[in-house]
Amino acid sequence: MVGSLDGDPLATAEAWNGAGRDVAIATVVETWGSAPRPVGSHLVIDGDGNFEGSVSGGCVEAAVIAEALDVIAGGEAKMLEFGVADETAWRVGLSCGGRIRVYVERLG
Repeated sequence: MVGSLDGDPLATAEAWNGAGRDVAIATVVETWGSAPRPVGSHLVIDGDGNFEGSVSGGCVEAAVIAEALDVIAGGEAKMLEFGVADETAWRVGLSCGGRIRVYVERLG
């Protein structure tokens, strides 16, 4: 599964975890200004890079997936922040004038 907003990402996480897949969950925990997805939005990623849900869109999502793979490999949760004040935001495509914080944790 890749990038579908039709399903429930948390149900997907539970199913993938139950099937023995390594899983990370990324959750929007804070937003400021214009943000593409609201607080509480989820993106679920497995160890093969499959994903379900959305925390932002575009290159920000690609960056979150890459960080999630690191979390799966190392087990350490991460707090990520993207915004126009951050040079990284322009590089990854969050130039909408807002900022978001995304918490990424391994399931299980």
